[in-house]
Amino acid sequence: MVVPAKLIDQATWARKEHFDFFSQGQGLPLYDITTQLDVTHFYRYCKQEQLSFYYGLIAATTQIMNSIENFRYKIRGQDVFLLDHLIPSFTDLKKGSELFQIVTLEYTGTLKEFSDTAKMVSATQQDYFPSTEYERDELLQFSCLPWFSFTNLGNELSMDRDDSIPKVTWGKFEQLGERLLLPYSIQVNHRLVDGFHLGLFIQQLQHYLDTLIVE
Repeated sequence: MVVPAKLIDQATWARKEHFDFFSQGQGLPLYDITTQLDVTHFYRYCKQEQLSFYYGLIAATTQIMNSIENFRYKIRGQDVFLLDHLIPSFTDLKKGSELFQIVTLEYTGTLKEFSDTAKMVSATQQDYFPSTEYERDELLQFSCLPWFSFTNLGNELSMDRDDSIPKVTWGKFEQLGERLLLPYSIQVNHRLVDGFHLGLFIQQLQHYLDTLIVE
């Protein structure tokens, strides 16, 4: 399957000057930010709906990130494309093992439906790193460090200046008073995504997590 994509006309692209600015030199334009999400409400929602916190947050992140255009820009040679949507691809420990596998599947349906499907696919997958029908840059990559919290995280270093795959990682949430705070890190390519877009994403994701209906 190929995710639909539109070729960007760089001659009329509002971001062209910024894209060229961050394309200069030989340095890597990739950068990471680490922040905190308040998952107090979302944790209660997951318990109520009997869905996986991990898979649920993957689905929520994918939904919000897909709504912001800059995260769907892809650099392919000299061209820039805008994808229709991103495909979540996430690490998951194999049951009874300390080794992880990578699971990739479309985000469709509700958070609960995605969570149930992800659980089933992860449990039945045989290979650690199975081949996928998607192009690598069509993915939104997730990882989780549930054993500890962190205040900063550096992803494995990509030497590809065209790498335009958002990489999202979170750790163990900690209780502060009555609040549950989750360390949450994102890596993006500055040629495509600025701090403004990261701020917009975090604000919209936090609002989404805070407004899910808990009975």
